[in-house]
Amino acid sequence: MQCIDQVPGDELRGKKVIVRAGLDLPVDEHGEVTDLFRLKKALPTLQFLRESGAKTIVLTKIGRDPEETNLPVAKALKRYIPGTYVPDLFGHLATSALDAIGDGEVLLLENLQTDPGEITNDPEFCKKIASLGDIYVNDGFPSAHRESAGMVGVPKLMRSYAGIQFCAEVAELTQALNPPHPAFAIIGGAKFETKVPIIKKFLEKYDHTFVTGALANDVFRAEGLPVGRSKVSDELPSPAVIGHPRFIAPNDVTAQRSDGQAFVKKPKDVGSDDKIVDIGPDTVALIAPYIKRAQFIIWNGPTGLYEEGFTAYSHAIAEIIAARVAEGAKCIVGGGDTIAALEESGISSESLGFFSTGGGATLEFLVKGTLPAIEALK
Repeated sequence: MQCIDQVPGDELRGKKVIVRAGLDLPVDEHGEVTDLFRLKKALPTLQFLRESGAKTIVLTKIGRDPEETNLPVAKALKRYIPGTYVPDLFGHLATSALDAIGDGEVLLLENLQTDPGEITNDPEFCKKIASLGDIYVNDGFPSAHRESAGMVGVPKLMRSYAGIQFCAEVAELTQALNPPHPAFAIIGGAKFETKVPIIKKFLEKYDHTFVTGALANDVFRAEGLPVGRSKVSDELPSPAVIGHPRFIAPNDVTAQRSDGQAFVKKPKDVGSDDKIVDIGPDTVALIAPYIKRAQFIIWNGPTGLYEEGFTAYSHAIAEIIAARVAEGAKCIVGGGDTIAALEESGISSESLGFFSTGGGATLEFLVKGTLPAIEALK
């Protein structure tokens, strides 16, 4: 797999370069992008191509509804890079814009998923995409675990490279496959049954693995403890997982009653009217020594329901990690929820290490050591 910034600029000048970017950005009810994290991570590739004089054609998907438009993405992108947006993929508008694009200019086309061939990796759709340019660059790491046209079909049809962020993701996450020791993993989220592969991998490779978020509710339930109104999974974790000597679960929780009042409790004291919304201070104290000793830390998933304002303990953990990173430890933070939960912490992303743009792609890479999109670029 070769990165696009290894190609001399004179080989790119005047060439139509298709960039499959990872600009699947959250949009509010007013059609405004609410989080620019992935967009900012896409800028180095786009700026490199502009400076090289390439004719850059940006493709991306957005949302799950094929009717969703890239207009909010276009408005957000214009804050950083001048360019043109055409709400079309292969029609007259797109053809005219492609004919008119000049060296160093950027053109954003419509949501890839407006055509069902993107999801199904339809060979004819792949050919139509490949016909738009001379060179293909995949910088859409958040979708790298999908076997879609943009991830695996198109790269097989033309000269293809990985984007700058894509290469950074692979390089950073590869270190997490066999981390230096002591190594500490934090895994949150929901649906324990879907997280079992990555939890088992962490238990195998890391010195300790701390399970938090809604996943911890499943641990409590498997141990016969009450969880009240808390979010739980369909399946219980196995005794082999939660009984593993390297497995750590919270030893206190923040529980919210139906009247909105929240209290810190021991798991055994959670009532039928309680909803577990976060960990508690004793749990932060429990994992702090592991973080302070760690040479490598990976964190995917906040400790609480950040969207309901329960971020204090995620922030407290971030402060401990930032201090350890300042001392030389390595940290990778993954998952959009984790990053969103840390936005108002006052802690810069640089002080926490590497922030991955991937959610499912990050976890699947850590389990398998590769992804369909990576293999397609080899």
